[in-house]
Amino acid sequence: MARLFGGSPRLVSLARALALILPFLAAASLSFGAPALALEAAATAALEPLAIVTDPNGSHPVEHHLMVEVMRTPAEREHGLMDRRYLPPDRGMLFKFNREQNVLMWMKNTYIPLDMIFISPNGEVTHVHENAEPLSEAIISSDGPALGVLEVNAGYARKIGLKEGDLVRHPMFAK
Repeated sequence: MARLFGGSPRLVSLARALALILPFLAAASLSFGAPALALEAAATAALEPLAIVTDPNGSHPVEHHLMVEVMRTPAEREHGLMDRRYLPPDRGMLFKFNREQNVLMWMKNTYIPLDMIFISPNGEVTHVHENAEPLSEAIISSDGPALGVLEVNAGYARKIGLKEGDLVRHPMFAK
């Protein structure tokens, strides 16, 4: 560091102090609800496209496009959107389970109100739970077998007119 700052002891001390304090400032900004730039950058790298088709068998099917983070491992599924304070409107989180099963979710340590969309192996929406209450430990059930769950901002399902029988298109679901 001395070379980088021209050998000035005062600048070297300042640089060392900044190097020690910056990680703590970043962590503090995350815990106080500031935009999570580091988390956002990491999430952006793992985003995958997903489409929801409303009224797929009707006369006016409409595709709605999102970018989603996919939670594939037990550890990823367990943490999900916990501790996050913001989800951009064009984003979501897709939970992939190893097999079709009755899925139980909750909102513990989740600060964002969410809609939960339960999905069958062929991509059909089987159940929609709107406006899950942040920080609640109440169990939210898929009300039947599901292979995946899509979490989006609360109000999104109603906004696009989502209902059971609509389709979710993503590589994890058979076409």
